[in-house]
Amino acid sequence: MPARLSRRLMPVLAVGAALAASGGCGAAASPHPTTSASGTGAASAPARVAARARKVAVRPIDPGRLPQTDTEPGFGRALTAQLGTLWAAIVAGSTRIGRAAFFPESAYRQLKAIPDPSGDYTYRLLALYDLDIGAYHAALGRRPASVRLLDVEADPGLAQWVPAGACENSIGYWHLPGTRLVYVTGARRASVGVFSLISWRGVWYVIHLGPNPRPVSVGTLDDPQRGPGVAGPGGGC
Repeated sequence: MPARLSRRLMPVLAVGAALAASGGCGAAASPHPTTSASGTGAASAPARVAARARKVAVRPIDPGRLPQTDTEPGFGRALTAQLGTLWAAIVAGSTRIGRAAFFPESAYRQLKAIPDPSGDYTYRLLALYDLDIGAYHAALGRRPASVRLLDVEADPGLAQWVPAGACENSIGYWHLPGTRLVYVTGARRASVGVFSLISWRGVWYVIHLGPNPRPVSVGTLDDPQRGPGVAGPGGGC
């Protein structure tokens, strides 16, 4: 039996053995201890298996609760996959889907050396991001589901390490400006910018979708163009 297959079957075999030991598989496992014939109150075998399964189950780790690294995030497939999530959010007009591509709040609290990073995150960064997703969605026209993402254009030469102490930050990070989402609608190719990406533990996240700063707090497209446009410009933080 292949090693991978055998590992998958081991929990099933263990449950089967436990059920056999308990006298059959017709009764549902109870999570509560049962009283044995001898009056000891010992839990049944299926209950012990269920308890072990609950202990094994763990919640996903929030990367923002882990320390930052100086690992530069990848480009190509890694960046396309991350911004593919952003594109799905734009097509659906869904701020909920968009959260997965946005910089984690827990990381932002570590990053910023300002009095109220949580308030800044919620009422400025995230509020503008949600507005921008709505604006980008509207720009796709009446049939957004028919608009297809062709490519994610980025210039790795524009990526720079922003050190601690710069831009009101207490921790360094990688910054990438002017990434472009190239798409086709009907027979027309067009593109729009993602103003700013920053890194956390070797992964790119959106920190500004539309331009930053902006004079009015409304959803705003970053540099919409016919055709693919040009990644950049550089600079910023």
